[in-house]
Amino acid sequence: MTAEPQIGDVFGEMLRDAYAVATGIGPRPLAGGRLPRPVIEIIERDDGLINGAPAAHYLDGPADWQPYDHRAVDRVRGATLDVGVGAGRIALLLQERDVPVTGLDTSAGALAVCRRRGVRELVHGTAAAHVADGHRYDTFLLLGNNVGLLEGREGAPALLAALAALARPGAQVIAQGTDPYGTRDPVQTGYHERNRRRGRFGGQLRLRLRYRELGTEWFDYLVCSPDELAELVRGSGWRLTDVDDQDAPYYLATLRLAG
Repeated sequence: MTAEPQIGDVFGEMLRDAYAVATGIGPRPLAGGRLPRPVIEIIERDDGLINGAPAAHYLDGPADWQPYDHRAVDRVRGATLDVGVGAGRIALLLQERDVPVTGLDTSAGALAVCRRRGVRELVHGTAAAHVADGHRYDTFLLLGNNVGLLEGREGAPALLAALAALARPGAQVIAQGTDPYGTRDPVQTGYHERNRRRGRFGGQLRLRLRYRELGTEWFDYLVCSPDELAELVRGSGWRLTDVDDQDAPYYLATLRLAG
């Protein structure tokens, strides 16, 4: 019988080790004083599909970013909340540009890496919990494919409402997503159809992350088209005002707070 993973801060532990591999500074030397190379993020989907990718990209500097990341940070204005700050790559550049930026993440380990790398303003928790802190923002960033944090029809209203409660008048959300529907891979198209039969968006993923002996709880993560995003935000107080898809299937979506 296969043992289930221990539930823990998968993302944080993975980023700690990725940072240690990159810098030689870390809390967990293994046999011979070395960490595993490379550090791999394992993504398990509810249909049994397993994907893995090196975690080092979370530490990438601007020279290694995709063009849409550069266009996203060029659109930032005012006080900014980087939602799902990860290892802080976006926040660090904004600090260099003297943009007042706060990084938000539910992973304590990720925030520890951010601190080591020099991110100054950090919040541990969700956007909804942060509302009570009294801070307000002009720009919200959902980069690194973090349109996915909207989850789906059930989860999106809560996040959109929290961002609206944190927003100053005229605030914007700059979100990066991926349109999943150009594929001909039968594993992917079959998954899309299975989701639709269950009343979900085709690209509404049910995932858990794995690293070493740890796993997360299962969670929803949304990969959607711009049209589906427009459907999600309708009636939320946010309007989809711009879609930059020049790097298709990747896109940047700009939402603005009505009124």
